[in-house]
Amino acid sequence: MVPAVIFMKKEQLTGILQILAATLIWGCAFVAQSVGMEHIGPMTFQAARSLLAVLTMIAVIPVMDRDRTQFRSKWQDKALWKAGILCGLALFAAQSLQQMGLQYTEPGKAGFITAMYIVMVPVLGLFLGSKCGARVWVSVVLAVIGLYLLSCAGVAKINLGDVMILISAVAFAVQILLIDRLAHSMDGLRLNCIQFIVVTVLSTVAAFTAETPSLSAVLDSALPIAYTGILSSGAAFSLQILGQQKLPPEPASLLMSLESVFAVLAGWVLLGQTLTMTETFGCALVFAGVILSQTKANNA
Repeated sequence: MVPAVIFMKKEQLTGILQILAATLIWGCAFVAQSVGMEHIGPMTFQAARSLLAVLTMIAVIPVMDRDRTQFRSKWQDKALWKAGILCGLALFAAQSLQQMGLQYTEPGKAGFITAMYIVMVPVLGLFLGSKCGARVWVSVVLAVIGLYLLSCAGVAKINLGDVMILISAVAFAVQILLIDRLAHSMDGLRLNCIQFIVVTVLSTVAAFTAETPSLSAVLDSALPIAYTGILSSGAAFSLQILGQQKLPPEPASLLMSLESVFAVLAGWVLLGQTLTMTETFGCALVFAGVILSQTKANNA
């Protein structure tokens, strides 16, 4: 038996890099989400960012299409629309609960609770017939402990926002599993566009039902909306889909949990925030869990 080392095909490495790029974008987006709600409600913010994501995808897809002759036929794929609608419903539930929960809870605790999808993905997968080895479960435990130390060590109070974000983590886990089950052979860019069409429609209805949207307020939040719409929603969720097409859902979700690490590191690099020893140790544990999830023991 040789020590566990990282073995991966070129396709797997590409998938890892795509998901890492997505988590880096998401990690830097948390500030934009919080700042964006200074002028508008959570559903208005979500509707605006989602609409911008759809417009971005509509502009990008024709450029990325290699075979222009199949442009229209690709949009007529019924399986693609079914998968996109299902993923969109899960994503709408996840993002809505997260966005609203951010109004009631601390950012660090919200990040930790959201990342609990790394536990829920393998647990829900068991009900769908998937099995995980001991290595994956050890990776999950390391990542959970690390995320707790990184995000909310010493925080004991639970409030309404925490509950909402915990439910959103379940919805994120469902969306991850739906992509794994439905999207392996599909056009990832079109799938992302369709899921955000669903989020846009539902968020717009919710915004006009529960809030009072105004163009001036939306313009006041233009920069946060631009970042979360173009990069976080348009680019990062496309990268998530493309990356998941090359990786199993459990290690993919562990890679996505690095969002919390990147958020802390972005605050350290960009805002001059300091890391405590506890937070540094938490980062190390999350990284250890992610690395372990990508390793395989091989017989000599």
